Amino acid sequence: MACVAGCRCCTERRRQSSILYNILKSEERKEAAAPPPLPRAPPPEAAPGPGCSCGSRRRLALRSPQVAGKAASAVLVKTLRFVKSVPCFQELPLDEQLVLVRSCWAPLLVLGLAQERVHFETVETAEPSMLQRLLTDRRQEQQQPPPSSSPQLPSAGEIQAIKGFLAKCWSLDISTKEYAYLKGTVLFNPDLPGLQCVQYIQGLQREAQQALNEHVRLIHRGDQARFAKLNVVLSLLRSINANVIAELFFRPIIGTVNMDDMLLEMLCAKL
Repeated sequence: MACVAGCRCCTERRRQSSILYNILKSEERKEAAAPPPLPRAPPPEAAPGPGCSCGSRRRLALRSPQVAGKAASAVLVKTLRFVKSVPCFQELPLDEQLVLVRSCWAPLLVLGLAQERVHFETVETAEPSMLQRLLTDRRQEQQQPPPSSSPQLPSAGEIQAIKGFLAKCWSLDISTKEYAYLKGTVLFNPDLPGLQCVQYIQGLQREAQQALNEHVRLIHRGDQARFAKLNVVLSLLRSINANVIAELFFRPIIGTVNMDDMLLEMLCAKL
């Protein structure tokens, strides 16, 4: 459905609140006020060898859940602050904003982890013995059945997808401007059900991609494949599961959490 007049999405307002200008200026202000970057993180742990499906199914947990969880929480706050600072995002009705954020908070968070060079280590969790499983099953039969949303630790394969994405970003040495344009592309996704301002959002995503392409052509003239490489980064985000991110980084420090409720609260709060 085309964007309606109530969204105040006129051409002049779009020009004034261009991603090319506003996202970049927002990021530059934050970069100027931020402390010096942390040292480069070490490379991710090796993935299980080809053909080894058992290794990718191993369940992993954070080695230092409080440290990594607090770092991820700080990145999430920074991410939502960035999103709310984009004027063309603010032009959308709150329900449209929430649809976009619900869909993209996890990819944006992982992009933020890459930009902030957040490194985390995991440990394998001990599998319960046959006796322990039998005793647990017997106790559950005598009590209420576990809820369908019971916690499920991420697998080694899911963790490796996150670490592989971070390693890809670090190998490309993505700049602040490139991260800003990538975030704009992820944020303004016109293909989500429930959106009303589809054409407006589609135009913003197209603008972010064009701005990224122009920047790459200007700064990386000798690397004609860089724009394609950055789009590969975007495609890798599709393998990142939002539930995995929530279970890995947030459940250990704040317990069971409804991410939709938390995102709505953060959107309405002054971050």
